[in-house]
Amino acid sequence: MGGQVITQASGVLLTVVWSGVVSFVLFKLIDMTMGLRVSEEEERQGLDTASHGERAYSM
Repeated sequence: MGGQVITQASGVLLTVVWSGVVSFVLFKLIDMTMGLRVSEEEERQGLDTASHGERAYSM
């Protein structure tokens, strides 16, 4: 019984590490090619206005 628990725990740990490494590599690739964030000015304007040219609410 203990051997099975160790096998499953190591499988879970390997999956978590693999997912973390692959996610980190993909985030870095995307950051180098197109960036992960919008500019500060677009963020101040609002993403609806900056990205789509639309306003959700008239205030």
